[in-house]
Amino acid sequence: MNRNVLSRRVLAGVALAALALTGCGTSDSDSDTPGSGNNAGGEYASLSGELKASGASFPDAYYQEVITAFKEVAPNVTVNYNATGSGTGKKQFGEGLTDFAGTDSLVKDTDGVAAGSYLYVPTVAAPITVSYNLQGVDKLQLSADTLAKIFQAEIKTWNDPAIAADNPGVTLPATPITVAHRSDGSGTTNNFTKYLAAAAPNTWKLGSGDTVNWPSNTQGGEKNTGVAQIVKQADGGIGYVDLSDAKASELKFAAIKNKDGQFVEPSIEGTTSGLEGAEVAEDLSYNPLDAAGASAYPITAPTFLLVKTSYDDPAKAELVKGFVKYLLNDGQDLAKEIDFAPLPASLKEKALAQVDKIQG
Repeated sequence: MNRNVLSRRVLAGVALAALALTGCGTSDSDSDTPGSGNNAGGEYASLSGELKASGASFPDAYYQEVITAFKEVAPNVTVNYNATGSGTGKKQFGEGLTDFAGTDSLVKDTDGVAAGSYLYVPTVAAPITVSYNLQGVDKLQLSADTLAKIFQAEIKTWNDPAIAADNPGVTLPATPITVAHRSDGSGTTNNFTKYLAAAAPNTWKLGSGDTVNWPSNTQGGEKNTGVAQIVKQADGGIGYVDLSDAKASELKFAAIKNKDGQFVEPSIEGTTSGLEGAEVAEDLSYNPLDAAGASAYPITAPTFLLVKTSYDDPAKAELVKGFVKYLLNDGQDLAKEIDFAPLPASLKEKALAQVDKIQG
């Protein structure tokens, strides 16, 4: 379990115990803590049923925490989210096997989801870290062109002149580089490769997508956790991993040179800065990658839920709407504690309006 999540739950238990000791003197105005207030309980307590979902592993830690909190206010609802990866999530959603899906990438014609049958609902955003394991090197800086050459296996050792140029004064060993990437169809791969295509257009040659043709001498792992495991086990390892999983795996991560020429480490603050520079399309898809701003972390990735425009069962439609509205309201307050950035207020309001479009 993510250590931040565990700490939050311990603190929540202490807070509940304290409330019990103080008796019934709490006023209504003090009882609107997310997930525990009278209003929240009243709004969701009448819901019942089961929701099935699958998809992106990138936001899984956040979704699991929201699901746990939602159970407290909607005890008769069971939400199961299976982190299969964005590619499988879109496929299962298109086949009608799930009620909604998580994805970090947009729907393509080949994903099996019928045009006009779904809506994008933005949920949170987070940095994709460039995590590494290199003995004796605790701080690392990488520019987009150097990063592209590393993941194309053109740079093979850590003391390569290009890496040295990004890290003046740092002693770099001649350790061979082990590149780790996703082996499954992944929105994290999509966003990472989209970033490289945008920030290093004259260097990056592998294109972008949920899958790309990685060099044969690189290693693939399933989900963000699989990539993190490869990096952790290999001295000289490097891979792209969401911040929550990178922290849980105790990995080091590089500062990445942004569009303004600043080396910025992945953080919620840098992600929020990246979100501020993102343009939002009419369908609520948006792209904060390689955003301008001195403090913007350049590999900032969005993530979405795919929901149906119409559900055959009205009760199912109400369940989906209830859970997603909770995620966008009370659930946003959980995001930072597990290394995700909540949506800007303007985008959150648009997302809530998107949920209201669901028919059933």
